[in-house]
Amino acid sequence: MATQILIAPGYCGSGDDHWQTYWEKENTEYIRIEQRDWSQPSANEWTDTIEKFVSEATTEVIVVAHSLGCIALALWAQKTKLRIKGALLVAPPNTDDEKLKSILKGFSQVPQQKLPFPSILLASTNDQYRSIEESETLAEQWGSQFVNLGALGHINGASNLKNWPEGREYLNKLANDATL
Repeated sequence: MATQILIAPGYCGSGDDHWQTYWEKENTEYIRIEQRDWSQPSANEWTDTIEKFVSEATTEVIVVAHSLGCIALALWAQKTKLRIKGALLVAPPNTDDEKLKSILKGFSQVPQQKLPFPSILLASTNDQYRSIEESETLAEQWGSQFVNLGALGHINGASNLKNWPEGREYLNKLANDATL
């Protein structure tokens, strides 16, 4: 059975230099979960949009989430009855951080329980939006396999990863072994 890959960008979407955009351009079967407003995110709206995209998939789904997309996916998992095969969670931010709270509506109540699907959480030692220690704790809470990637910043366009082969390896691992 084929697996549908859904791309869930974070705050402000993923621009042209972002690895998620590279992945979409290289594989036209990957579908971006398009939010109505990338710069004024609402947790309820973002989770409803995830619900719509997952419900429209005709095969099993893996979500590749970056930054705020990770938090939205975890919030979605709390309220949905739908199931996905797994998730690649890259650089989830600390939404309780004062510099983020004012622009993020409804994202501060980050779930702390195990996600109902296999997941891999990838984090950087110099991410300005969540410390590596906080990322490891979040991975433990979510039941995610934790991977410390070293110093890659926020693992976004500024990290200059292009099509990011290392990230694809983790996606392939997730796709081929949903028993993580």
